[in-house]
Parts: sequence; C-alpha cells; structure tokens
Amino acid sequence: MLAAARGKAAKRPPAALLLPLSGPSATLGVSMQRAAMLAQSPLSKPQDLMILDTGGTAAGATAAVQQAVKRGARIIVGPLFAEESRAAAQAAGGVPLISFSNDEDLIGSGAFLLGITASQSVTSILRYARGRGVKRVAVLGGPSRWSAQGVAAAERLRGAAGLDVTVLPADTAPEQLRSVLMRSGSGLPDAVLVTESGDALLRAARSMQDGDPQLLGTQQALDLSPGALRGAWMTGPDPASISDFAQRYGSAGAAGPGLLTALAYDGMSIVEALRAGGVVDRSALSAVPSFAIATGPIRFAADGHAARELAVLVAGPDGFTAVDKSGSL
Repeated sequence: MLAAARGKAAKRPPAALLLPLSGPSATLGVSMQRAAMLAQSPLSKPQDLMILDTGGTAAGATAAVQQAVKRGARIIVGPLFAEESRAAAQAAGGVPLISFSNDEDLIGSGAFLLGITASQSVTSILRYARGRGVKRVAVLGGPSRWSAQGVAAAERLRGAAGLDVTVLPADTAPEQLRSVLMRSGSGLPDAVLVTESGDALLRAARSMQDGDPQLLGTQQALDLSPGALRGAWMTGPDPASISDFAQRYGSAGAAGPGLLTALAYDGMSIVEALRAGGVVDRSALSAVPSFAIATGPIRFAADGHAARELAVLVAGPDGFTAVDKSGSL
C-alpha cells in the first residue's frame, strides 16, 4: 500500500501558484498562500507545487510564468490582478491558468476566471428576483469597471422570462433614487439593482427604507454592514461553505479569511480534483461538469468564463442570511 501511494505521488503533475509575495499586496499574497496550502492532498510532495512571486505586476507575472513552464508546471493558479493575469496567460501558452481576477475583459485571453464576476452576481440575483415575482427592474450603475460589467449583464437579461430592465442615467444620485423613479412617469419598478458597491448602495438604501421598491445588490456589498441594508437581496458565496473553510483556516493559526483567501483555497482544490481525475490540461478543466468549491460550485468554459452557483442572501440586523441558491449551472 505504501509503495502504491508513493507511486501515485510521484506521478502527480506539478502546479505553480502565482501570488504577490512582495510589493504593496504582499500581506494578502501570504494569506492566500496559506489558504492554498490547506487544499493540498496528503500525497503532496514539495516538488508538486512551485510558489512564485509576481510582485503584483505584469512583468513579474510574465517572469513567474516563464519560470513555472520551464520547470514543468502543468497548471498555474493565479495571479491576482487583471493586468498581470493577461500577461501571464499570454506567457503560459497551452498551460491552463486559473486567475483570481473577476475582470470579464479577460475572457478570451487564455485565462480561466475563478473570481466571482459582476455577470455571475447580477445574473443570479435577477433570476432569483424574477422567480419571486419581480418583473420591472431599474438598474443604477457607477464608475467602476465592475459596475459597468454588471449593468451590461442586466441589459442582456432584458426580456428574459418577461423581465423589464431599465438602466437609469449615470448621473442619478443614489440618495435621490426614489424621487427620480417617482418622477419617471411609469411609477415605481418592482426592484432597484445597484451594481456599484460601497457608499452608493448605502445611500440608495436610505432613500428606500420602506422596502418599496425591493433593493438588490451584488456580492461586492457583502463587506457593508447588513443592518444598514436591511431587507436587501444579493448573491454571494454560501456563508456555510465559507464558514467551513474559515474554520480550517483558523485552525491552521491564521485569522480573518476573506473572499480572495477562499479563492486561493478553491484554486488549489481544483488542481487536486484534476489530479485525482488523472488529466491536467485545458480540455480537462473545461470538461468537468462542476467543481465543488467553498465559494460555490463552478463550471469553466473553454474561453475562460465560468458559470457558478451562488447563495441568495438577505440583509438583516443579525447579518446576511442565505435563503436560496441561484446561478447558471
């Protein structure tokens, strides 16, 4: 039995983990490295995983990929940021690269996107809302790339299952949202989706404190106080799944895991799942029907985009409560 186990370990395709272990994001990079190590198989040997520093730059990511490929990496997990992911994917050639980025502009670059994208979040919450009887939705965007991608996702759903989507003018002030809608001449919609996170969503919530219309948000709002968003619906990773990972992470002597830390754990979990299947390449990555990971079951397409299941969360005084699952799996 021991000899058989050693034989399996010797045949494990080597992987590379690319993180910003120096530079402004080094603290986050080290936390992500710790999380990724938790997902490794007991069969792992030191040579199974190359941990390489990108410095958080495109040049650093390119150099790290070149080193990984030279040393025989069969799959690359990382890097973290969009621009370094684009450069890394180009340098990787045919070696599959699972990026932590959520920037949908990377689709078609050669990278597979592990980060939760605006399209995934918006599509999930609008499908859930439509199932709860919501037909008319007003969408408030913002200046960020995430917000623009979220607005585009909402527009693609216009007409789906009778969903009426109206995009509000870009200069609409969130605190004036209700009055703007009242003056529109078509009455209040059933729901308002705010694709921007942070202050914009809080200001919108204050303008609709009676819950009419229903307030919708994306997973980027999960870092806000749920009490200030009371009654709002949004989507994100299932708190129960994240909790299981957080317990493992805390037991290893670390504290304060966030979404990016969980994604590092998930990235290595995907590598181990491919290794268990016996084939580690681009076609194998997109052929798996679903990877069961902490941030929600995910399926990759050949062009790098992913479909995933997210939890539907309701904000309340005691936190965000999962009430359903939604997604495109």
